[in-house]
Amino acid sequence: MRGSDGRSLWSATAAAGPAPVELSGAAHTEVAIVGAGYTGLSAALHLAECGKDVIVLEAAAIGTCASGVNGGQVIAGVKHDPDVLEGMFGPELGARLIATVATGPDLVFDLIRAHAIECDAVRAGWIQPAATAQALEVLAARVAQWRGRGAPVELLTRAHAAALLGSERYHGGWLDRRGGTVQPLSYVRGLARAALRAGARIYCGSPAISLTHAAREWRIEAPRGTVTSPVVILATNAYSGGLVDGVRRSLITVPSLQVATAPLPEPLRRTVLPQGQAASDTCRLLRYFRLDASGRLVMGARGTLAGTARARDTRHHEHAVREIFPQLAGLPFEYRWGGLVALTRDHLPHLHELASGVLAGLGYNGRGVALATVMGRLLARRALGATVEELGFPVTPLRPIALHRCARVGARAGVQLLRALDALTRVRARPPHRLWST
Repeated sequence: MRGSDGRSLWSATAAAGPAPVELSGAAHTEVAIVGAGYTGLSAALHLAECGKDVIVLEAAAIGTCASGVNGGQVIAGVKHDPDVLEGMFGPELGARLIATVATGPDLVFDLIRAHAIECDAVRAGWIQPAATAQALEVLAARVAQWRGRGAPVELLTRAHAAALLGSERYHGGWLDRRGGTVQPLSYVRGLARAALRAGARIYCGSPAISLTHAAREWRIEAPRGTVTSPVVILATNAYSGGLVDGVRRSLITVPSLQVATAPLPEPLRRTVLPQGQAASDTCRLLRYFRLDASGRLVMGARGTLAGTARARDTRHHEHAVREIFPQLAGLPFEYRWGGLVALTRDHLPHLHELASGVLAGLGYNGRGVALATVMGRLLARRALGATVEELGFPVTPLRPIALHRCARVGARAGVQLLRALDALTRVRARPPHRLWST
């Protein structure tokens, strides 16, 4: 899904990536990775830095899929609160899991610094605004749980949230100072450059067509060549095809669309997210928003189509901009684009061991910048022989979703219902006063 000029905002403003090279002929490696997004490239970088020979196969160009079109928000943790995770996994593994996913932003920004990745990185924090008074009560409990584990978080009153957001549409919220933003396509291209410098080989335009096992090694067929390796990592997430069909059927993919305004004039720029935070609200179909390096407001939310994003497909997003930031009325929209988000049944990322020597990491549920980068490191450690105890993250069996096709259709149809419920809630919960007139 692209803007009116054929490009997304990120492709129009990204730093250049490495020159693409296609696989040709037969190659052997110690670890073969399918997918050159955040997961695959993070795994490749960590493995190469440990001295492993690594080959990465990418079907298209680096950043063509989710890693190059997402909102670029770097968020700590997962969808579940810490106490819930300890209840699901027990106090010991649960505590290690919480610590592992909490380090996501640290890892992202450490890699950016270590490898001098030019990706407009800003670590000013992440805000979750409360769409209702009831949601604010839930956020208060969330803040208490993270504070109890030493996280730099704080609950925001309505007035404080309005000052940080530039909007009085919310009842308060919480600020997580671990978070931030990146230019997502520049970041994934920077990871690719870092992995190449560390010695990894990356082949683009080289989709993995088949995966077979023989003589204690795995063989991956691509259109113009083959790769053999004792270890394979599948890092395809929402764009998993039929290579291992169970992986595809363990996820529900839904489209997420984004729009970007023209750069805000300086007087308006000072009224919108003035301290540089990103935000994702508590609506059933959350709206996520931020500013890019040129001062464009980027607004994203779940969409109903997976094809070309047109003005009629993003009218809800443009309405959200005007609703949340009425001072931006009349500002034109320059870009419309989107991609797929991979959802799991339990709203958690998963690390699977599909067979001896075959690993997969997937299911970031809209928090892929940090979680996929962490998953890549986890997969690298597992490939190097780390135990589950050493990982601090569960290795779980693959469980395809029953009636997968029906579940996928139902999930996308449910977007319309949730959007209608959100609209009704916003009408009932709208604050009585506004900072700016429409």
